[in-house]
Amino acid sequence: MDVKTWQSDDVTIKVDYDKCKGHGDCVDNCPSEVYELVDGKAVAVDIEACVECCACAENCPEEAIDHSSCE
Repeated sequence: MDVKTWQSDDVTIKVDYDKCKGHGDCVDNCPSEVYELVDGKAVAVDIEACVECCACAENCPEEAIDHSSCE
């Protein structure tokens, strides 16, 4: 299992790279521009900007994002 993890003081975001197909829905729906696609995979490049709205996890068609605020 290839899971990448990003953490801040308040938030933990995990992206399962085995599931992530690079659709970019997390990038398109995140109001804080936390995500970018890098080599066809979601990367939380600015986790400090996260407003914990859960748009990333809710809009991922592959359910590849596990967000600590969205459980």
